[in-house]
Amino acid sequence: MRIQGIEYEDLAGRFGTPLYVYDGEVLTDTVTELRSALHPALEVFYSLKSNPNISVFRVLRRGGARAEVSSLVELRTALAAGAEPEDVIFLGPGKSAEELGACLDAGVYAVVVESFDELDQLERLAGDRGVRQRVLLRINPACAISGSRLTMGGKPRQFGIDEKAVLDAGDLPSRYRHADVAGIHVYMGTRILDAEVLGKNTAYALDLAERVVRSTGIRLDAVDIGGGMGVAYFDGESDLDLADVVKELNPRIEEFATAHPGTRLILESGRFLSARAGTYVLGVRYVKESLGESFAVADGGTHHHMAAVGIGSFVKRNFPAVLLGRDGEERTRTGPISPQNVTGPLCTPNDTLLKQAQLPDLRPGDLIGVARSGAYGPTASPGLFLSHGYPAEVLVTEGRAHLVRSRDEPDDLMRKQHLYDQPSTPDHALEETQ
Repeated sequence: MRIQGIEYEDLAGRFGTPLYVYDGEVLTDTVTELRSALHPALEVFYSLKSNPNISVFRVLRRGGARAEVSSLVELRTALAAGAEPEDVIFLGPGKSAEELGACLDAGVYAVVVESFDELDQLERLAGDRGVRQRVLLRINPACAISGSRLTMGGKPRQFGIDEKAVLDAGDLPSRYRHADVAGIHVYMGTRILDAEVLGKNTAYALDLAERVVRSTGIRLDAVDIGGGMGVAYFDGESDLDLADVVKELNPRIEEFATAHPGTRLILESGRFLSARAGTYVLGVRYVKESLGESFAVADGGTHHHMAAVGIGSFVKRNFPAVLLGRDGEERTRTGPISPQNVTGPLCTPNDTLLKQAQLPDLRPGDLIGVARSGAYGPTASPGLFLSHGYPAEVLVTEGRAHLVRSRDEPDDLMRKQHLYDQPSTPDHALEETQ
């Protein structure tokens, strides 16, 4: 019911609702625990796509995370938050010439290319600048290892170059003067909750790296084993046990690092680092009954938190949610608990954030907190639906709340629109007078 001693009601009163609240202690503890548990040769790169807020990344960077970015703004965010260029990698299947140029100008550690066409374009851009840029080849693996909620390998994908195409590419170093192909990237799945799956993915990536070196003659400056570490959202799921992750990953990393002492080993992590630190706070405006079901109509919904309604999932299940406020704990403990539908302000029946969630009977003015909401919140949601805009975001550190993103106000949204200068007399009126 509190975050670092601060009442959520106080935050709602100060910053309004709906609101994202991030716990800086959870961010720091999570990245510190992960880095301490993993083999020291394995570096943790935070995937900004999961939550690109500049202050969220600054907390994680101070905890030792590097940066994995996928857009020009994410690159600027990482650098502005204090990341060193040599601790930044840039990936994504459709990079623009402007984004590739920004990587070259910033001197990022590596650009992860996802096609040979992109590799050729980077070669030209680097040649125009007279620089040499390290490149990692993203490889679409030939097989998939079951156990992830979204499998990224073993299927036709827009991501990466097919494994066979890379192995059949021949001598790559001789063909590129400015694009310095010197490693690989493999991402086989996401939201993985089974440490054994992580171990198998890692073993496959490390073995593939050695096969690519033998077939293409590239150096092996770095191997990015992807990541995909998940968090439990739904009933029946359990968080990864880091002790199990250590058993699966560290011996494999130790063996590879011993054989390749000069190779940088990279683990990407987004959701695992940020999800548990966030709570989406929304306020109940109205309550009603419809055909025997209870509805609480709130000021927030799926336009801010599409992930909570199962984006990328065939089965729609509720994120964990609680009644916040000073009396929330008492009402949860002593009052009636019944199925509640929590819906948002959008003009669509799909704007149901929680369906038949077991909550106390809700009242206008109540605050609801949707937990584990620090990843894929506003930035993976249609925030402009009905022109509502995006919510404020607050970071709590050392017992103090800091506004780290302002709420979109009507003037903000109107400012970006441009009214077409319509002729004073409509065209159809002129036609009627002729």
